[in-house]
Amino acid sequence: MKILSVVGARPQFIKLALLSQEIKKHFKEIIVHTGQHYDYEMSKIFFKNLEIPEPDYNLGVGSAEREEQIKKMNDGLEKIFLEEKPDLVIVFGDTNSTLAGAQVASKLGIKLAHVESGMRSFDKTMPEEINRIETDKVSDILFCSTKTAVDNLGKEGMKVSIHLVGDIMIDALKASIAAAEKNSNILEQLNLKEKEFMVATVHRAGNTDDEENLKNIVEAFVECGDKIVFPVHPRTTKALKSYGLDRKFEATNVIVVKPLGYIDMLVLEKNSKKILTDSGGVQKEAYFFKVPCITIRDTTEWVETIEDGWNILTGPNKKKMLDAIKNFESERNQNESYGNGEASKNIIKIIGNLNF
Repeated sequence: MKILSVVGARPQFIKLALLSQEIKKHFKEIIVHTGQHYDYEMSKIFFKNLEIPEPDYNLGVGSAEREEQIKKMNDGLEKIFLEEKPDLVIVFGDTNSTLAGAQVASKLGIKLAHVESGMRSFDKTMPEEINRIETDKVSDILFCSTKTAVDNLGKEGMKVSIHLVGDIMIDALKASIAAAEKNSNILEQLNLKEKEFMVATVHRAGNTDDEENLKNIVEAFVECGDKIVFPVHPRTTKALKSYGLDRKFEATNVIVVKPLGYIDMLVLEKNSKKILTDSGGVQKEAYFFKVPCITIRDTTEWVETIEDGWNILTGPNKKKMLDAIKNFESERNQNESYGNGEASKNIIKIIGNLNF
């Protein structure tokens, strides 16, 4: 069997890492990188850190408006799919690369599997929510991270092959943390001590493309007074400069750095006292490390992190953010909502038992 995996953004590289190892034990794999994340900090360093084979194809689409970017991906992917003739296409998560891979596989009648299916924030103003829903609609096999995701698909009347396999990012975390702590010197580089700083990430369009929202976030970071390490996403860098907000970080408690590789980011997250983010993946990483998470969104698809008491939603509301930075704590036990780190093996076992 020939399997073609489509990736394009940081979270997908993480999800691919261990699954690719399992695929190669049993099947032939072709990796296509759309180039949605294209610079060293957001792309190449992740392939290096996670020991993922170099992509067989890189479309190099780069940054563009959503519709234009997806069209470029569709055009490039269709040529590759027709040439490679895979038996199965695998897409991950909720990015534009996910939707493009799903659309082309569906158009060409190629079997499609969606990893991290069924996640819902129920906020259709987010492009990621539309990507998730549309990808699930055209998929033949739906691999779910949580029971909540399975339930969501059931409520939507999905009748295709649905499987609860666990969260593939937990596989990567469990496999990577020991090596990360051994090989990363990010704490020394930034002169940080364990549990004496926070980590922040911001990249969602709802936060970066709205000047008032981004202003609230920046002011909350600065006014809280706590040391915050802020690896800045390229989209956020552009927005901060455009609004003149980048100057607010000068000579403050906020340590602004370029986007970091996977192992450096894991070490920062594990050793931080709190995490502020609008990223779904970082919410789960915070949960895994038992670090209280402040999510700068009004909704989340990772509801288990809220239910277990390790995550709080503030949105880009300065007052709520400052209150959570000061007061939000968690010592509660966690349920094994995201599986036990065997998602990749579970996925391959299921694929091996399917008839194509």
